Parts: sequence; C-alpha cells; structure tokens
Amino acid sequence: MPENITIKDIARLLNISVSTVSRALRDAYDVNQETREKVLRLAKELNYKPNFGAAGLAGGGTRNIGIILPFITNYYFSMVITGIQEVAYSRGYNIVLYVTNDAPDREEDVLKNLNTQNLDGLLVSICSDSMSRGYLETIMAQGTPVVFFDRVLERIEASKVRQDDYNGAFEAVEHLVQQGYRQIAHIAGPVDLEFTQQRLSGYLAALEKHGLERDDLLIVHSGFSQADGERDMEMLLAAGSLPDAIFAVNDRKAIGAMLTLKKHGIAIGRTIGVIGFTDDPMASIIAPTLSTVAEPAYDVGKISCELLLEHIVRKNNFQPREIVLPGKLIPRESTSRIASTTEQNAVT
Repeated sequence: MPENITIKDIARLLNISVSTVSRALRDAYDVNQETREKVLRLAKELNYKPNFGAAGLAGGGTRNIGIILPFITNYYFSMVITGIQEVAYSRGYNIVLYVTNDAPDREEDVLKNLNTQNLDGLLVSICSDSMSRGYLETIMAQGTPVVFFDRVLERIEASKVRQDDYNGAFEAVEHLVQQGYRQIAHIAGPVDLEFTQQRLSGYLAALEKHGLERDDLLIVHSGFSQADGERDMEMLLAAGSLPDAIFAVNDRKAIGAMLTLKKHGIAIGRTIGVIGFTDDPMASIIAPTLSTVAEPAYDVGKISCELLLEHIVRKNNFQPREIVLPGKLIPRESTSRIASTTEQNAVT
C-alpha cells in the first residue's frame, strides 16, 4: 500500500464509490451503519489521515469547528471540551478554541472578527452580561450552524444543550430542608444569566414547597469565583440575619463560603450547612467534604458536538433541538448536622 492512504484506496479495497467513503468518514446520514463501520474500521487499520485542505475544497467544508466559551481553566468547561474533542476527532474534525475570559467586549471582538469561512460550525457558551446576540444572529443567518451549550441565548432559534438547572437547584435546597435547615441563603451568579435565573427559581420553588418564606436579604448575586463566594459569605454574616445553610450557584463559590465560615470559627454542617453545584474534584477533597449537584459536563460537550455535526451534514434539513440533561445530588459532610472529625479539626 502507498505511504499516504487516500479515500480512493479505501474505496478500491471495499469496492465502493469514493463519494460513499467520503460521506461515511463525515458521518453523513445517508450512509448505512454497516458501510460506515467498514469504512471507519479500514481507515483505522490503514492509519488513514484526512487531508483537511483538500476535503474543504472538494466538499465546501473546512473540517474545523469553532468553540467559544468563557473559561478553560475550571473543571466544568474542561470536561465539556473533553466531550467535544472525543466526538470531533472521531469524525475527522479539528477544533478551534476562542476563550472570552467571561468578558462581553472580548466576546464581541471574537464574533466580530470571526472568519466563518474557515469554520463548518460553531459551539457557543455565552459570557456573563453578553451583548453578542446581533453578531450570533448574523452568523446564523449567513448559514453557519450554531449550537449553544450550558450558557445559552434564550429566544433564539438554535439547538441548545444544558443541564437541568431548575430541578438540580430544587433538589439541592430540598436536601437542605430534609437535613433540618430552615434559614437557607442563596449565593447566586450574575442576575442576567439564564442558568442563574433557573437555579434561583429552583431554590425559591423548594422554599415554597416546604413552607419557608423568601427573604431577599438571603439572596446575593455576584460572580462565579471562590473569592466571590468568600465575599458573599462575609456579606451575609455582616447582615445580622444569620442563615443556617447556604446553597451556592457553583462549587467554587461554595468553597469560598466554607473558607469564610472556617475563618470565623463556624462549624460547617453542624451550624451552617453548605451545598454547591458542579461536583468539582475539590468538592471531595476539602474538609469537610462538599455536598453538591453533579453536572453532566462531559455529556453536554459530547451531545453539543453531535448536534452540531448533524446540522453541518443535513444543513437546512435539520430542525433545532433543545436537550436538557439531569444532574445528580451528591450528599457529603457539609450538609450533615453531625460534625465530622475532619470538620471539627478544621475549625478549631
């Protein structure tokens, strides 16, 4: 066999057309599963490497997918990227990463200067206070498929993949109530983000179900960092109306709140319960361990990429879909009224 295997070689060995091989490698919908598996198996055996430049010229595509997201350094988004990569690379696509650092002006610059001719499609998680709806609507109107994940734009006709923020928050707060907590505060994210609003709504619904009154003094909106969680907790402690539990919009803020409680010598769990949202690896390392709602970050990335590739292949014949994935409640020491040995050691 020649050193550089081409789709013509694969077609000849399987006695099928070159166009069928090409469509099978692109995971086109009009190739049956048996043929696709034969092509992919032989391509792997022969160590076939696609010529992305030639593929783009021949098929009108670049084999590149753009990803726009706020961060790459936190656990959630790193797992999303892992899911995207697994699907993209298995289908012969490269990924091009654009990081906005959660800054609206940076997001606008990325979209304004984006060369969509070099991309077959775009995966987008918007930043806090995003002002880029117009740019994204223009990109979609020009024919570039867009799929939103996690932080999505509402009232826009596009496919979206996210976790179930409302029910995840509801389960977190109901867990606190079941553990005997009654004065439950919520340290939330930026007020205008859709998933912030969904988690706030889940929090309020759980309070209502269990006959607990809403207290706006116990709801604090800020950013997503550990430092934000520390500041939010200091604000609640200074307000005078001391909560007996904290529901944090994510684990980083929950850990920040726990550090502030430790600094003030307040027993976590026994005196003030804390629960987060994400299941960051730090949640099982910090003492006491942090109760949380695990987000399906890997699946969000994987399904988002699969949806985008369907849009790319089927173009205008694929209707936008919205997929909501459930989270999973993980109770740990931080919501236990019985103080653990590690927790006692941490605050004494």
